[in-house]
Amino acid sequence: MTSKSAAAAARATVYGYPRQGQDRQLKKAIEGYWKGRVTADALLATAAELRRTNWQHLSGAGLHEVPTGDFSFYDHVLDTTVMVGAVPERHRAAVEADALDGYFAMARGTQDVAPLEMTKWFDTNYHYLVPELGPDTVFTADARKPVAELKEALALGLTPRPVLVGPVTYLLLAKPAPGVAADFVPLTLLDRLLPVYAEVPADLRAAGAEWVQLDEPALVQDRTPAELNAATRAYRDLGGLADRPQLLAATYFDRLGEALPILAKAPVEGLALDFTGPAAANLEALAAVGGLPGKRLVAGVVDGRNIWVNDLEKSLATLGTLLGLADRVDVSASCSLLHVPLDAAAEKDIDPHILRWLAFARQKTAEIATLATGLSKGTDAVNGQLAANRAALASRATSPITRDPAVRSRAAAVSDADVRRSQPYTERVAAQRTRLDLPLLPTTTIGSFPQTSELRTARADLRTRVIDAAGYEDRIKAEIREVISYQEKAGLDVLVHGEAERNDMVQYFAEQLTGYLATRHGWVQSYGTRYVRPPILAGDISRPEAMTVRWTTYAQSLTSKPVKGMLTGPVTMLAWSFVRDDQPLGETARQVALALRDEVADLEAAGTAVIQVDEPALRETLPLRAADHAAYLAWATAAFRLTTCGVRPDTQIHTHMCYAEFGDIVQAIDDLDADVISLEAARSRMQVAHELASHGYPREAGPGVWDIHSPRVPSAEEAAALLRTALEAIPAERLWVNPDCGLKTRGWPETRASLESLVTAAHAVRGELSGS
Repeated sequence: MTSKSAAAAARATVYGYPRQGQDRQLKKAIEGYWKGRVTADALLATAAELRRTNWQHLSGAGLHEVPTGDFSFYDHVLDTTVMVGAVPERHRAAVEADALDGYFAMARGTQDVAPLEMTKWFDTNYHYLVPELGPDTVFTADARKPVAELKEALALGLTPRPVLVGPVTYLLLAKPAPGVAADFVPLTLLDRLLPVYAEVPADLRAAGAEWVQLDEPALVQDRTPAELNAATRAYRDLGGLADRPQLLAATYFDRLGEALPILAKAPVEGLALDFTGPAAANLEALAAVGGLPGKRLVAGVVDGRNIWVNDLEKSLATLGTLLGLADRVDVSASCSLLHVPLDAAAEKDIDPHILRWLAFARQKTAEIATLATGLSKGTDAVNGQLAANRAALASRATSPITRDPAVRSRAAAVSDADVRRSQPYTERVAAQRTRLDLPLLPTTTIGSFPQTSELRTARADLRTRVIDAAGYEDRIKAEIREVISYQEKAGLDVLVHGEAERNDMVQYFAEQLTGYLATRHGWVQSYGTRYVRPPILAGDISRPEAMTVRWTTYAQSLTSKPVKGMLTGPVTMLAWSFVRDDQPLGETARQVALALRDEVADLEAAGTAVIQVDEPALRETLPLRAADHAAYLAWATAAFRLTTCGVRPDTQIHTHMCYAEFGDIVQAIDDLDADVISLEAARSRMQVAHELASHGYPREAGPGVWDIHSPRVPSAEEAAALLRTALEAIPAERLWVNPDCGLKTRGWPETRASLESLVTAAHAVRGELSGS
């Protein structure tokens, strides 16, 4: 039993909370504003109500301190760009004319002005807007948003803690602005930025903040001596200020490593650490540096990124150990709860026996409150919760749902031959070119076409039995006919069926595989107003029957041009799901790969000449520490090859990746042994094409020429200019022409106009290459 006197100060808190609302009210309000159906005042009122609801729930659930400033209309890193006055020059006029419209223009672009680049937030599926900085950047403090939200929480009688992206992480996430030398290092602007991080917390203190949290997740990555010295200087200077609130430096997603003694010794009042997964190593490391005498430790012992119930007794043991390492130990999730759905109780379709294994954001706040109570008052005070938790853990551990002997036997029998193509690329490429007979610079799309309201209505009608399966199939076939007809008229060379039948690129497959659970309301923000419902990978995986073959073969029957078979790869199936935590990821990936291998075989047997297996999550799932990379990439690339290597030499395997930093995984991309890879490249100005060239990548590639995450339509000359840049790195005989990503989120008018530009650009550059 924990000593009451030793733990009397324990408090419960979180670093952030889902923004969207139970019914995705924020998404609907923002998209309504973009379409002119919702006024700015109405949008602001919706946002204020969502913040109030969240804070009151957190307080009512037993949390002693609520986060403010974590709410965002699009992205919290973009909010930080506004807060520090780093608005790119091309967007300044729009921001000055109308702050809200200018904010959205930075995120989405306009027809005349490109948006900021977007990429993955560390190893999550959340995307942030990359700050653009240069030697001439001038920072100015704008604390209006964090101060206003702080005052809202104070007016409700709550104890708020403003949360800001820390200065070191902000600069490490930034890139050189367009026109700035590529070797410019944004971290050199630290001394220029720190006065802003003195002024904003001072403004928050004046408005009533006792504590301000500065998030520094970039410090859990491998950092150079110069970067660690910058962190030392930043927190020495900020901690030395007289007019400031108490500061809580927060890190999450992994072990802190070399930066731990820096933050432990910094003159700040508190440190927040992750103690889940690989970050559990923080406990031993914290003891090794002498703990945090005289300081507050916020211990992230509840996993903020997965949805399984916490082992409360194990967490209490960890917290008990930590009591001797800090002046005060408080309890939190490992990171912001932004990365999990809102409420498991809303999932009425999941078997109650299984539902008790799950903890979404609301359940996690209850776990945190229970742990804080147990730490402060002893385990007798939470005996009921501990007993229920033990029962839930035992139920999951012994459930037959989690183990299928046939699946495990097949996975154990995989051999080296199963993960190698029968011929090397240099030999099979000739057979593929003969079979496909494509022109120079072949054009294609990534897979999905616009998901119209009519398609969503058809799925809803099927679910509510307004139409039967035959009626639904007729609607999907009609959409496929339209998509194929349009692509032929547009002049695309390799076609897709458009994925009209798919609700999501992971969920669609998960619903047809054993071992997965689907949610009805488990929405999680991916970027802006794009929300996904990650399925839950609860047991062993197999494929009872073919999943895509009938739609692909139907599409192929409508055209003489090749139609790609479209699958989601095993790593992405894991990364964009809530994956089981009771066995190594590599074992689960092998099971998924074998199920997909069966689908690839059936597509090939049905005559599909081009099969695309998307792996956009390969880079985002890369561990944050370099020491962990090799083991991850070994099983990840092997899982892809296990999926794809059973095909004939003349079957062309494609893959696709988007919105990540690819430079440090080019060797892994090579190891996939895909015949063609398409990659996001438009916002980053073809950076990845040069990274492939520097590596000596020997296969075909399609760096995207159209940024599909912006509503703007590129001109044919813009697309042609990007193609010419790509040709500086990739020979014409190995270069494909395609968008950055799938077109599901775009409307038909902009899709038609943009693809017309893409095809026109390809024809123009072909002409230049042929001299005609």
